[in-house]
Amino acid sequence: MSEKTIKLAVLNGEPEIFHTIQGEGVSMGVPSIFIRASLCNLHCKWCDTDYTWNWKGTPWPHEHDSDPAYQKFDKQDFLTEIATSEVASLVAQFPCRNIILTGGEPLLQQDAWIDLIQKLRAVDTQYRFEVETNGTQVPQQAFASLIDQFNVSPKLENSGNALGLRDKPEAMAYYAGQDRTWFKFVISETSDLQEVLALVQQYHIPHDKVLLMPEGRDDQTLQQKRLWLADYCRDHGFRYSDRLHIQLWGSKRGV
Repeated sequence: MSEKTIKLAVLNGEPEIFHTIQGEGVSMGVPSIFIRASLCNLHCKWCDTDYTWNWKGTPWPHEHDSDPAYQKFDKQDFLTEIATSEVASLVAQFPCRNIILTGGEPLLQQDAWIDLIQKLRAVDTQYRFEVETNGTQVPQQAFASLIDQFNVSPKLENSGNALGLRDKPEAMAYYAGQDRTWFKFVISETSDLQEVLALVQQYHIPHDKVLLMPEGRDDQTLQQKRLWLADYCRDHGFRYSDRLHIQLWGSKRGV
């Protein structure tokens, strides 16, 4: 069997693989190694990893389009395809065993992740794997069996994606039925909250498995949303997630 390759985002000319602490979600504060996949099947207008999908020549709008300094990304400069053995070697350099597969949308490349996970666990069975996904893709059984935690972030109307693209009932029902799934919703306005409640009811998601996180790339924007969102989480039995990496380092890559 030929070795698999993975399409990864590029940071400073290298595959975007970095050792930091998780900045959001239920694992906030946990030392982790991030492996950022390129490519995504959704195109959120506020996405802060738009260099994984907003290629030159594509029609997708982004909130930064009004900025004269902003332009779509050259795919050949922001995407690299490398062998899973090379990725495994890069990951093994770090003294950490919590791995987060992120993106983009990681589940577009499940076969490659299976190959990588098997390589890493052959070296050390203590490797633990989390996946950050938009919740539109149903995992293959072979892939799901290797994952310790699903961090699902379903997209709301505020993302700019059409309903038929962002809400996939088969995938959402799958994740809602998994004890190892946590759901994180990005909240821009108070009007988003009724949409969250509707999804929680539709897919029978336990309230204690739901996290609400304010949308924003700077602390001032986040602060405008924190207090009313925290109150809402308290009143509805949801967890609150901040964006710790923004507080610590600002809107930077590789941290």
